[in-house]
Amino acid sequence: MKKFILDGHSITIDSLYEMTYEEGKFELASDAKTRIKASRDYIEGRIQNGDVMYGVNTGFGAFSSVRISDSEIEQLQRNLIRSHSMGIGEPFTKLQSKAMMILRANTLARGHSGVRIDVIEKILEFLNHDVIPVIPQQGSVGASGDLAPLSHLALALIGEGEVWGESLKGVKPLELKAKEGLSLINGCQVMTAVGLLALYEARDLVKLADIAGATSLEGLRGSRGPFDPLISAARPHAGEAPTARNLMKVMDVKSEISESHAVNDPRVQDAYSLRCMPAVHGATKMALSYAIKVLETEANSSTDNPLVFSEAKKILSCGNFHGMPVAHALDFAAIAVSSLASISHERISKFISTQMSELPPFLAPNGGLNSGHMIVQVASASLVSENKVLAHPASVDSMPTSAEKEDHVSMGTIASRKFSQIVKNAQNVVAMEFLSATQALDMLAPLKPTAGVFAAYESVRKEVPFAKEDRIFAKDVEKIRQLIQNRTLLLAVEKAVGPLEF
Repeated sequence: MKKFILDGHSITIDSLYEMTYEEGKFELASDAKTRIKASRDYIEGRIQNGDVMYGVNTGFGAFSSVRISDSEIEQLQRNLIRSHSMGIGEPFTKLQSKAMMILRANTLARGHSGVRIDVIEKILEFLNHDVIPVIPQQGSVGASGDLAPLSHLALALIGEGEVWGESLKGVKPLELKAKEGLSLINGCQVMTAVGLLALYEARDLVKLADIAGATSLEGLRGSRGPFDPLISAARPHAGEAPTARNLMKVMDVKSEISESHAVNDPRVQDAYSLRCMPAVHGATKMALSYAIKVLETEANSSTDNPLVFSEAKKILSCGNFHGMPVAHALDFAAIAVSSLASISHERISKFISTQMSELPPFLAPNGGLNSGHMIVQVASASLVSENKVLAHPASVDSMPTSAEKEDHVSMGTIASRKFSQIVKNAQNVVAMEFLSATQALDMLAPLKPTAGVFAAYESVRKEVPFAKEDRIFAKDVEKIRQLIQNRTLLLAVEKAVGPLEF
């Protein structure tokens, strides 16, 4: 069994995805234990000295001026978890909640939260026994961190919350000591976990959109001219050249299809949705790269309040729990993936128009009796329009809370949830593009596409046959979406042409 070592510094988008989706044993790094112990020893020394510290021996939020007696310190932490467990609505998935636990353990491992080693090891024990809290999706405003959903995580740790499978599997609940309840819930791990898992799929999706675009260009008998390296060099944005190279790697210089219209083609230029793929797909890559960098930084950050700096002998109230860096990044990514779905939809629209494709209307054999891909395009339009609504930034909508004490918040968790849905919608749109593009390729037979396009075609055809007549196309789209999500389609093309760039 794999070992997953948490040290507070090393989580990446890839390692989080691996730890979330694969089995392994979680352990705490030895150097992290040293930091954690020093931090806890310092907190306990300050308590013994009678020092007043926020969240340790005071109330919370607007109650921060209320002094709590030493005999009530542990009750204070239990009350905090119970009262703040105000999550609403449907739960996050089990795997999303697992990722939240991993990130919370990792930030506590940095040694700035003042908890005992026991707290982190209890989280790891839950993970190792696959005891995962049920965490409602709604109720967080993204500052002070994800208080409500993380309280449901902590509620499970102390034996009072709901877990997936409805059993602690013999794991004993955690007994909270001073500050530990606050340290479990004060941070941005919910929005960061949901965001990183969605970004992982979005990173694959933008490469798959390159493949889908190349497949569509073959099916629509478009020009490879706009992907000449000279063009990308003339506008050196980071995402453009990699996209153009991906397209040319999948399409190659020529194919039987491209040669069929190489001479005397009356078309001078293709539609923007074909010609501008390097600009649009490339811009999406740039936005996703930025978001990944921000969220990886957040995954390895200390987001508690107050923070404990034992070497400097300081306990400092701060605002590291504010989720705005994550919220802005995910709002940006949401806009980018929405654009990716929009341009994919436009390519689908070209296929159903016989004027644009010079193929049977709606890609329907015996049109009239059969409607073909008529409603495939309508469903795509619906998802693209839904994404336009979801792409409205959550981070611009702050609301004051806690009697004006917590007067500016990030709404980062809403941003993460919206982004996750946008990625799902975009996966379905790209799946629809593959459905239409492969139908078109069959209608161009016996002319053959390039090896890269054929690899995509063959991957789809293993699950979805050519539509000789109408059938339930929603089932076809779902099969292709699964090929997208489980990476089968991407890996098939990369096996044929080599790795694609991000």
